[in-house]
Amino acid sequence: MTKFGETFGCEERILSDKKARSPGQWDKDSVMRVGTVKEIKNHEYRVGLTPESVRELVAHGHEVWVQSGAGLGIGADDKAYAAAGGIIKPDAKAVFEGCEMIVKVKEPQAGERAMLHEGQILYTYLHLAPDPEQTADLVKSGVTAIAYETVTGPGGTLPLLKPMSQVAGRMSIQAGATALEKAHGGRGVLLGGVPGVLPGKVMVIGGGVVGFNAAQMAVGLGADVTILDRDPEVLERLGIHFESRAKTRFSNRANIEQMICEADLVIGAVLIPGAAAPKIVTRDMLKCMKPGAVLVDVAIDQGGCFETSHATTHADPTYVVDGIVHYCVANMPGAVARTSTYALNNVTLPHAMRIAELGWKGALRANAHLAEGLNVSGGKVTYEAVARELGYDYVPVAELVG
Repeated sequence: MTKFGETFGCEERILSDKKARSPGQWDKDSVMRVGTVKEIKNHEYRVGLTPESVRELVAHGHEVWVQSGAGLGIGADDKAYAAAGGIIKPDAKAVFEGCEMIVKVKEPQAGERAMLHEGQILYTYLHLAPDPEQTADLVKSGVTAIAYETVTGPGGTLPLLKPMSQVAGRMSIQAGATALEKAHGGRGVLLGGVPGVLPGKVMVIGGGVVGFNAAQMAVGLGADVTILDRDPEVLERLGIHFESRAKTRFSNRANIEQMICEADLVIGAVLIPGAAAPKIVTRDMLKCMKPGAVLVDVAIDQGGCFETSHATTHADPTYVVDGIVHYCVANMPGAVARTSTYALNNVTLPHAMRIAELGWKGALRANAHLAEGLNVSGGKVTYEAVARELGYDYVPVAELVG
């Protein structure tokens, strides 16, 4: 195992038996230089690597560069990262310029994309289908971009998306309950009601991970909950789990139009992996809703599943259309950064280790599930749904990795 001298600040560690090299020049006897930076999206406090993750990478002989202050949002200061073996760098520019792989949480913002370069690996959430500007910049940069949200697991699951979907699903009820308060523009309804007063009605569109977790929270509050989905097996599973505590209905236009007129809170939890979300709720449907009812669009990262949705931030989370309050924060889990970061690192670190050990081509050849995460590489779009949505030629991953 590589031995490192422990230092703090911006000083380099001394490598004893492996050599560092420029990005793109990976070989099995080289150290991969991995970097993580402070997230700059509005009110985003998560970080790509925890100190514990840094320690694992370093223990396997790799260098990890950490932008100063990157972990403050989760309560991890520079000393914690240095103690784990990380090299502290003063700014994002130094990390982007010097590291072969960048591990983030959110999609790179415009200023960050300008620092990416050919041969570099970007490992983060991307959500490219509704974001043509980001896609164009990644294609132009020549970077190899691996998206957490399209990495698969056994049975077609999305294990790197799941923990954030769990967090977002649970948070959607908290956010919706707050937005329902009169002081925040809502109807003034308490979801759980009180003795002698009916509880609020919650409509959850989509019975996947987000929808299931949203329903769990809403049921726990004592709300009147109905979950809609198009998959009979999902509806059966939900029915068995919730029994009489939540109702299930098949998701079709007629049922949605009926239910939405009665709902106090609607959770949009629809996902098509890697593609733009379908518009399930149209603007016309808002006309029959109760004034001050709330829509929470958890699918906003993929463009949103309500026709009237547009992305908002934690600084200004809601807006009103036709008397209906919309909550469309694109990085909901960022508000509970510590929980979210540790949950995310639990599932992203094994693949990061694999990429660092084998290089991106070797890692993708060795793991078909990780290969599904490749969205862009060397100026080519390698995820079919993204190529279709944005009009790029689709290049299969196998053509790049052999």
